[in-house]
Amino acid sequence: MTQKFSISIEFHERRVGGIAIDVDGKALPAETLAACEAADAILFGSVGGPKWESLPANEQPERAALLPLRKHFGLFANLRPGVCLPELTHASPLHPRSVEGGFDVLCVRELTGGLYFGEPKYMKEENGELFAVDTMIYWESEIRRIARVAFEAARTRRGHLTSIDKANVLQNGILWRRIVTETGKDYPDVTLAHLYVDNAAMQLVKNPKAFDVILAENMFGDILSDELAMLTGSLGMLPSASLGEATGLNAGKAGDASQRRFGMYEPSGGTAPDIAGKGIANPIAQILSAAMMLRYSLGREDAASAIDKAVRKVIADGLRTGDIWTEGTTRVNTAEMGAAIAAAVEAA
Repeated sequence: MTQKFSISIEFHERRVGGIAIDVDGKALPAETLAACEAADAILFGSVGGPKWESLPANEQPERAALLPLRKHFGLFANLRPGVCLPELTHASPLHPRSVEGGFDVLCVRELTGGLYFGEPKYMKEENGELFAVDTMIYWESEIRRIARVAFEAARTRRGHLTSIDKANVLQNGILWRRIVTETGKDYPDVTLAHLYVDNAAMQLVKNPKAFDVILAENMFGDILSDELAMLTGSLGMLPSASLGEATGLNAGKAGDASQRRFGMYEPSGGTAPDIAGKGIANPIAQILSAAMMLRYSLGREDAASAIDKAVRKVIADGLRTGDIWTEGTTRVNTAEMGAAIAAAVEAA
């Protein structure tokens, strides 16, 4: 791949999450953070597992590694494609008529605001009873910048954006809908629709093919993107990108193809301790995450598209890891799937 596209990529591996806790005593060692700061992008693996669930909440891998990385680098835009290929519709839990021909939905989630980061945030006891407080805060500028990411994505796809809120209950929702609507005036080529989050969850189950790009705040996006992932049939197929602000000469030009963003790229599914070391995991989510890295952080759309097409080819040729295997297809292990995709890229 590096020779075919004349790409020179230097990889530096660092510990993070559970293994870092075991070896370094903390989920995000200073050396790992420094290496990320010196890099053009982060290609992330997995961080957690049952082994570390008994640790105090603020020391667990997800809270002590993932959230700090997102905050430190300002990774405010989470892109999670939910793609169900026509050959894999059998794996979806939905009725065949709902997924016939497959579907392709992109969820754009705001990643650094809302309930997950709002202050004050605490738990304490009063009058002999515990209570907890989480604060949901969104600034107009936070909403506008994630909306622009979503509108720009929609105009490169089918031109339809569905914004998710709870404007019938939450002040945050009222502001969210107002700012997204205002931002949409700059994108007359994109059709904008609004849905309350509960209705959106139902409509995704009813007819995922009706959606193109979904825009949601942090918590709603967290829930809906996981729902979308399950509807595709396998988390092992789904990558994700967490992006910061655009940089470069054309960073101020909305939708310019030369925009580059520092980002962290990882499979949507996270860890799978029950199959670790068995060579049966589906590597496609990680491979497609690397493709997203090439596209958004390294500016190599040619190489990214080649990987996307190679994945589709091996699936069309009938190769399957165990999570997507059915009678009549060829079962392969992790290494064999990776090798087949690499060969497809080189042969294209």
